[in-house]
Amino acid sequence: MSATEASMSASAPLPDNATGTAPRPDGSSDPAPGGGTGQNGPAGEARAPSPLARLARWETLLVLLLVGVALLNVRLSPYFWNANNILDDTSTFVEIGIIALPLTLIIVAGQIDLSVASTAALAAVIFATLNQAGLNVWAACVVALLVGTAAGLVNGLIVTVVKLPSLVVTLGTYALYRGLANGILGSGEISSFPPAFAGVDQRYLPGTHIPAPLVIFAVLALAVGFLLHATVFGRYVFAIGNNEQASRFSGVAVDRVVVILFALSGLFSALAGLVLTSRVQTARSDTATGFELVAITVAVLGGANIFGGEGSVPGTVLALFVIGLLQNGLTLANVGAEIQTIAVGALLILSILAPNIARRARASWVVRPGRGKGGEATRRGRPLSRSSPSP
Repeated sequence: MSATEASMSASAPLPDNATGTAPRPDGSSDPAPGGGTGQNGPAGEARAPSPLARLARWETLLVLLLVGVALLNVRLSPYFWNANNILDDTSTFVEIGIIALPLTLIIVAGQIDLSVASTAALAAVIFATLNQAGLNVWAACVVALLVGTAAGLVNGLIVTVVKLPSLVVTLGTYALYRGLANGILGSGEISSFPPAFAGVDQRYLPGTHIPAPLVIFAVLALAVGFLLHATVFGRYVFAIGNNEQASRFSGVAVDRVVVILFALSGLFSALAGLVLTSRVQTARSDTATGFELVAITVAVLGGANIFGGEGSVPGTVLALFVIGLLQNGLTLANVGAEIQTIAVGALLILSILAPNIARRARASWVVRPGRGKGGEATRRGRPLSRSSPSP
């Protein structure tokens, strides 16, 4: 292939996951390469399952897992199967869900953010310190949210300007932000907050037993789901995760999108830190320790491909309830925190391995269209015949 052909190939518009159309900066689309709608290729080719069908199958599996976890919890404790009890239990893991929402978008874009829990701790410490110094509680909340957004912005700018991998960058800021929180507050804690702020988990939607943290999470999930699945910005996120270089050639402002995603992650992490501080009514420098592992597990179990290009906000929501209720069940069974961490880590590995094993199995056995009624079975791109040596 000549250099000109290679350049033209690299600059071809990248189809999105839903329609096979290529995004333009103005939001319009070009037909998918190869003609048609992007879901059907030339005549005779097998129709690939639509991304919506794949999403539905994955979500169905998550629903079954959720039912299985609920039944397990009923066996562990007869007090679990109570609507009010289940709703109250959601307050113990909603903060992780708030962090996992923008983290899903970051993973879909082919990036990662390991500093989310440290950002939550830094925001909580700054809020508590400012409030203790006499600043109005809501003004202190705004400052904490701005600090969290700035922390995410720093991550995004380093990734896009210095061109360092997000894994390395956020691993560094994971330690940096936690160290700043420890430097501000030390090993102490702040526990005196105004009644207007404290005890958010004890407040309910009027006329119901739905706790306020669950309402906050539901509103944020709807907003992020709309952003990812129903806007041009969301299409750009999928395009970047599928092929960043092709997205640049197609006119997508890749760096701007990545910076926005990291800033959004910082904002949501700070909000999660505030919700957690209100619930436990204590701010410490080790707040939210280990949340990054659980949040990544939630996003990946929900269908986000750790290599980018695939993901679902509804899947993340279902995965959050699977893991949250599983941890609550293990707590009912008096299982220690160490074993629960092992279980979450194992679930993370399995949620990464299972889709990739299935993907490789599908890729190793394909059917190449041939003349006549049937096709020619191929393995790894080579025809299979009696005389063909096994690879």
